[in-house]
Amino acid sequence: MKRIKLPIWIRTLDRALVILALLGGGAALAFMVFVSSFNVVIMRKALNAPIRGAEDLLILSLVIMVAFAIPFGGRTGAHIEIELLESRMSPMFARWSMLIMRLVAGALMLTMAYQLIHAGQKATKFGETTQQLLISYEPFYYLLALGVALYALVILSDIYQLAKYRRIQLLLWGEVL
Repeated sequence: MKRIKLPIWIRTLDRALVILALLGGGAALAFMVFVSSFNVVIMRKALNAPIRGAEDLLILSLVIMVAFAIPFGGRTGAHIEIELLESRMSPMFARWSMLIMRLVAGALMLTMAYQLIHAGQKATKFGETTQQLLISYEPFYYLLALGVALYALVILSDIYQLAKYRRIQLLLWGEVL
């Protein structure tokens, strides 16, 4: 199928998502591999002295990776989509139902981003921290809110494409680089 020339705001969003996923997610993954390998193999097995709080750092790194993966996965088509009834629908009804579902999903993602910001504002007050190092979850709530808000933008781009082109062109991240 022929590629669509998308508007500049979608191409800019795609470029930002690729950069965030590769740099942010890649750095978090590299950090997780290094810390877990160093902690388990060298510190725990060889020296019998594991790094205190290494699990906290791994959990927070995973949160960072998930925050970057949510919008990137949505734009590349990596999220699960169950299409049981689509083959039995007329093309027009299928397109409208997809459009309505995207509108509902976008509203839910914006609500989730708002709730994550609200939870981040309350995190310190309620003592939400990691177990060993006592790192506050507040900035990680904000990072997750940013990831979910970016996913809402991805859904908005899907709605735009469905309305204008009658289909969604997924991001082929090799094209963006």
